[in-house]
Amino acid sequence: MTHHRDIGAGPPDEYVEAEIQRLLAEDPAVAEQGITVVRRERALVLYGEVESAHRRAEILRRVSERFPDVPIASDIGVIRAQAPTEIEQLP
Repeated sequence: MTHHRDIGAGPPDEYVEAEIQRLLAEDPAVAEQGITVVRRERALVLYGEVESAHRRAEILRRVSERFPDVPIASDIGVIRAQAPTEIEQLP
């Protein structure tokens, strides 16, 4: 007999937060140590910074696929990894 929990009924529990954190760190396609999972009222919010918008989209896609019933929000920023094309003039 299998036990099936309905995780969509309320705020996600710590188990789901830990699972998402593990997915982010251990999935070879993601391997993102700098993303943290924070619980907000009715969703889990992913915080952190990645090097591209594509990377952010891939992380959100993987988390959504793995946890389709969990509301996920993103507060992942994109940091500029490449050098600026112009030399910045300082006063």
